Order: sequence, then structure tokens, then C-alpha cells
Amino acid sequence: MFGPESMTTSEFMIGHSADDALERKQEMRKIFWALLAALVVHLVVGYSIAVSGGLFSSHSVIEEDKPIELTFVDLNKAPAEPKKNTMFMETPDTKKTVEPPPEKTFESNANSRAASEQPATGEAPLPSQQGKDRSSVDLETHQYSLAEQGAQPQPSAAPQESPKPSEAPTPTPQPTAAPEQFAMLRATPTPTPETRPSAAPQQQASSYQPFKERTRQSGRITNRGIGAVNAVGTPIGRYKKLLYDSVGSRWYRYVAQRGDMAGIGTAHVVFSIDRSGHVKNLKIVENTSNETFANICLQSIMEVQLPPIPEEVIASLPPEGLEEDITFTMFAN
Repeated sequence: MFGPESMTTSEFMIGHSADDALERKQEMRKIFWALLAALVVHLVVGYSIAVSGGLFSSHSVIEEDKPIELTFVDLNKAPAEPKKNTMFMETPDTKKTVEPPPEKTFESNANSRAASEQPATGEAPLPSQQGKDRSSVDLETHQYSLAEQGAQPQPSAAPQESPKPSEAPTPTPQPTAAPEQFAMLRATPTPTPETRPSAAPQQQASSYQPFKERTRQSGRITNRGIGAVNAVGTPIGRYKKLLYDSVGSRWYRYVAQRGDMAGIGTAHVVFSIDRSGHVKNLKIVENTSNETFANICLQSIMEVQLPPIPEEVIASLPPEGLEEDITFTMFAN
């Protein structure tokens, strides 16, 4: 048992065990490298999938920003609410209507509905017509006339044609030169908010009317009839009519008296009417005529005597009162 033969067997068995251990180590290395290779392959495949899915591309960041950009663009492109034109346009008796128009385009002393004698040729909210090329908007032609009897402005509800003021205190009208040789009064009041309907100041009816000469217009009105606009009679519109009649009748009288000393040109005057009806902050902002003409315009405004502004009108006005902007023009023909 313990002879040389058994030693040899024992040694053989020990040598065989070492070979097995070496083999196992080699197999372990193979397994390790196989696992490592598999991990690398998985990482490569995962990266490829991520790239193809956009996980690491800048495109995904841009996509996230797009909604913000679109929202911004939409806000910029959103159409603004169209503003209503509430400038004053006087309504004469011949164009008054009981029912207001479907759309309020102008503010006035009385209701009127738009109509045009010619087909629509433009985009302005006016009737299309032929006439003089001037900056005013006159829908008809007639000479000016003064009040038969001078009177302090009192309440009346008579609408006349054009944004021009009311009565003069002079007892009798003065003879006048041909209107073509002098003047036109054009009012361009500041637009004001719409007010609630109510009783408005009125004045005694008079024969005063401002000079008017039809001006060329290209409008969008398609309803056929005597030229008129969509206007709504409001308390502030009736008060403005009273103001313009009062200023205008004085202005035409003074031009008739001193027109030979006044030069051709335009005077742009601004002022305000306080709650009690008094003129405040009167000044000329531009005058292309002479000093005589400027003084006539200022005197015509300073002398007006108006009733207090109605309560329903005051609510829509700034603290300064009714702010006005009137342009007086003297032209040769």
C-alpha cells in the first residue's frame, strides 16, 4: 500500500487536480469576457435605440420649446378688437330716423341710417360721392345762414347738417360776403365713450346752419339712398350740437364783420367745457392765417354760454370736462 506504486498513483492524482483547476480558471475567464462582451453589446444596442428614439438629440429639446413659440406667435397674430369710430357727425332733420342704426359708427344729435347715392368704392364708413377735395366730410351743399334772432343757447332738439356750433347773441344778422369768398368751420371733436340714452339739452330752433360743400368720398356703404351715415343720437351728441351751433353762428357773424382783415388759412383750436358749461383752457395750437382770423376764432368760443353738462354725460367725461378740438378754415373758393 505504501510502496512506490502507491506514491506514483497519489502523485498522479495530485497532478490531475491541478490541471482541472487551471481549466476552470480558463473557463471563468471565458465566461467573464463573454459577459463583458454581452454588456458592451447591450450598451451599444441601447445607445443605438436611444439615438434613433431621439433621447440624446437636440431635436427633442426644440420640440419642447415649440409650444411656447407657437403660443407667442398666436398672441401676436391675434386680431385686435376693432374700435368703434365715435366721432361726432351732425344729423340734419331730413336724415333723422326713429330707430337707431344696427351699427354705431358715429355719435350724433339724432339717429340716422347709412345710405349712398353711388355704389361703394372704398373702405371708409361713408357714402361714396363726388365733390371737393377737402379734409372735411360734408355730405351735402348749402350756404350758411345765421339765426333770425339772437339768443343765448337754450335747449332745442333741432339737428342740423354738420359738426358745427349754435346761436349768437347779436340781435340781428349782419350782411355777409359770398360764402365762396370766405369760410368753413369744421369740428373734429375727440371720440368719447357711449353714454346711456336720456333727455338731452335742447335749444330753441333757429335758422342757423353752417356752410357746407359736398366733399369727395370713397366709402363702403351699399344701401342706396340720400347720402347718410350710421349715427346714434346720444346725450353727449346733442350737447355737442348745441356747442357747435353756438360757436359757429358767432364765427360766421364775426367773419362777415371783419373778414376783409382776415387772411386765408386755418386755425386749430383746443379747449374744454367744465361741468357748469364754461369754456376753459382755450388755446390755438396752429394758425396758418393771420392774427385777426385767430382772434375771431377765439372770440367765437369764449363768448358761448352753455347750460351745465347733463349728469348722464358727466359720468363719461374726464375731470377736465368735455375736451374739444375745432378747426376753422378760410378759403378763397
